[in-house]
Amino acid sequence: MRRQGFGAALLLWRRMLFASRWGILVWSLVMAGLLYYMVQAVHTVMGPDGLQARAQVIGLPAGAMLSGPGYGLEDYTPQAMTANELLGGFAVAVAIMSLRLAVRHTRGDEEAGRTELLRALPVGRFAPLGAAVGTGLTANLGAAVLVFLALRACGFEANGSLGFALGLLLLGSVFTGVGVLCAQLSLTARTASAWAGMLLGLTYLLRAVGDAGQRGGGVLSWASPIGWIQQQRLFVQQRFWPLWLVLGLGVLLIAAAFALQARREVGAAIFSQRAGRGRAGLLGRTLLGFGLRMERNRMLCWAAAVLVAAVLTGSLAGAVADTFAQLPQLQALLGAPGADAQLDQLVMAALAKFLAFFAMVVGVFAVQSPHRLRRDELHHRGEVVLALPVSRWWLMGHQMLLGLLGSALLLAMAGLGLGIGAGSALAAPVLGSFVAASLWYLPVVACWLALSMVALGIEVRGGAALVWVLLVGCILIGTYGPLLNVPQWVMDAEPFTSIAALEIVREGASAVPAAGFTAAALLLGALALGLYRRRDLRG
Repeated sequence: MRRQGFGAALLLWRRMLFASRWGILVWSLVMAGLLYYMVQAVHTVMGPDGLQARAQVIGLPAGAMLSGPGYGLEDYTPQAMTANELLGGFAVAVAIMSLRLAVRHTRGDEEAGRTELLRALPVGRFAPLGAAVGTGLTANLGAAVLVFLALRACGFEANGSLGFALGLLLLGSVFTGVGVLCAQLSLTARTASAWAGMLLGLTYLLRAVGDAGQRGGGVLSWASPIGWIQQQRLFVQQRFWPLWLVLGLGVLLIAAAFALQARREVGAAIFSQRAGRGRAGLLGRTLLGFGLRMERNRMLCWAAAVLVAAVLTGSLAGAVADTFAQLPQLQALLGAPGADAQLDQLVMAALAKFLAFFAMVVGVFAVQSPHRLRRDELHHRGEVVLALPVSRWWLMGHQMLLGLLGSALLLAMAGLGLGIGAGSALAAPVLGSFVAASLWYLPVVACWLALSMVALGIEVRGGAALVWVLLVGCILIGTYGPLLNVPQWVMDAEPFTSIAALEIVREGASAVPAAGFTAAALLLGALALGLYRRRDLRG
């Protein structure tokens, strides 16, 4: 029976890998490719003087919060920069991939009824969970191998490259354990994902606060597995022993998930669901109010994260501008004037780049917005809603309104955070200008929201994935285009950098691009509503 259960787990592992193959492949290739190009771009643009000037910015408390513990700042080589500034960000990317896979193939399959069907066969109690863990570990291994090859292709030494890749692999195992453990505790995949995401945010926050408080990491840094992999001191004074802590935590979390699996029934959870109220409140009696109630936690979590990140980023404005003032060859990154540029111009150019980046982040939120509507349709909840006096237009339209409302909130939080941070760093009253400028990006974000709704309305295979590819491509071009010498016509076609929001607010620049994006968003939104009204529901 044990051999039979092991064979069933292998079959399920192959099925889960096949089901998630494209997501794993794209995620891993994008991470490795992005790492390679970022390292090459820094090597091309920044010489030793540029890296050392950058080290002064990263050595500030706000810089440490956004990067790492600061090992190697005294002699800031491309290798030290990669370990200090990029390892934490790529760790978050691997953690998100691991969480999504773990929850999808455990609680997600239970919620859809697939696990119950499988357990009716002689597969064993632990086979589905073991297959889900194996899928997550396999995905992490593939990503780690590609990252290792990317670093070696950049000419980095094997020891440090191996430590970088092993850190990502073992951190992925930790968050695979977090994902499967949260799936045992909660009754829905949505709740499990929320809990796991909160734990990821907490670990990053502990690392950030610990690194900001003390060079080399403080006590709080050692309370975070992300801090543990950064404590390897890669490419400086490398040590592998912190990885044993990460490995031990991953084993404990996965073992705890298996122990809880033995104590519960299929479809049940350790924490049972609370009984709801007998009557809906005023907010829940309309479709728009009910949708707002369902989306508010996601909106608030995104808003809090954007606000904190924007405050930290804004507080770096003065130091970053000083760095660019000392290094005229880097001013092309900001689109600022040449060597004669004034410090104020450099500050505003840097902040404009930061604001455009946060607009890109809000674009990610907007493209995610149709997910609830798509999930409800696949789980037959959309049919129940449409059985009421609700039109197809309003079913999609209310979700578009919620996505637009959430996007406006996040843009305002980005402007507010940058205004607070920059105002404190520069001692200048810029808060109102940044809040107003941030909202000028709403037409661009609305276009991405409407485009994702068009993909839902057409419902062709790979439509949503194509929108994601377009968005990621625009983000990469807008962020790294000047570094990679992208042709000017490609840069002009990138939507986020085509709106000079700060110049519109402060200097009265032309708002024609914003008007064009507004018209495009309205047309795409109308197209999405028409397409959704004409097609059949899936599920």
